[in-house]
Amino acid sequence: MVSIFSKWKAGLTKTSKSTFNQIKAVLGGGDIDQATYDDLEALLIQADLGVETTREVIQALKHAQIEQNIIKSTDLENLLRQELAKRITEPPLLSLDTQPTIILIVGVNGSGKTTTIAKLAYRFQQQGKKVILGAADTYRAAAIDQLQIWAERLNLPIISGSPGADAGAVAYDAVQAAIARKADVAIIDTAGRLHTRYNLMEELKKVYRVIGKALPSAPHYVWLVLDATTGQNALQQARAFQQAVQINGVILAKLDSSARGGMAFAIQKELGVPIYFAGLGESFDDLEPFNSQAFLDGILSPLST
Repeated sequence: MVSIFSKWKAGLTKTSKSTFNQIKAVLGGGDIDQATYDDLEALLIQADLGVETTREVIQALKHAQIEQNIIKSTDLENLLRQELAKRITEPPLLSLDTQPTIILIVGVNGSGKTTTIAKLAYRFQQQGKKVILGAADTYRAAAIDQLQIWAERLNLPIISGSPGADAGAVAYDAVQAAIARKADVAIIDTAGRLHTRYNLMEELKKVYRVIGKALPSAPHYVWLVLDATTGQNALQQARAFQQAVQINGVILAKLDSSARGGMAFAIQKELGVPIYFAGLGESFDDLEPFNSQAFLDGILSPLST
């Protein structure tokens, strides 16, 4: 576990050194007054916890201060950690027992979706799973090419169509191929569509329905890849995808490149879906299962130094 925690701490350096490092100064000494809470509230919002979550945390700290008769701002540190810990949870146990388990991946262009699919495939491969990929992003030829390159590097079968082909048909074929080849997992890519494009979101709904026709109860997981560097803008995307295809999980890509790690709290508060994985680097093995304790230790580490 030491290596896992170290990896999270290194990956969250930008977050911890920016906003959360400033919290140390706010809680660095002196008596607690309204300015303490005002500064802390501003910093938590800046870290992308979200306005509602931030206000809940501040109100809880004020209540605890009165109950415990706390005077010094330094004593708020542990209370802050406790309140944040209440608002970040472990994802449910990932089950790949259904054969094949169908995972539909959605997200906007530039979110790191295709690279994340490759990392997921690699992780499942390392667990001894037989994986097949579906390139149902027929909107961009480059997306098909990119996924095919990853498939070749990982020596994985891939079902794809020509650019402009029916995305639903490709997804259907991918599921059928997974069944025929007795694959453990099928990961299906979709077009990186803008959440504001009505026609593209309707096409995504169709892909979702077609997968269900190819295999009842599928897709078993619908994961939204969010670019952690986009902060609150990512939440607007997430709401639209959630309405369209009932996402039941999030993968936070590029978390190591972000100074806004607080959005993990906003995701769980506003979307009510778990974070299954986080991208903490560029290599295949840098997609880590979300660990709430490691996450908290990573973003709050400067508070104790």
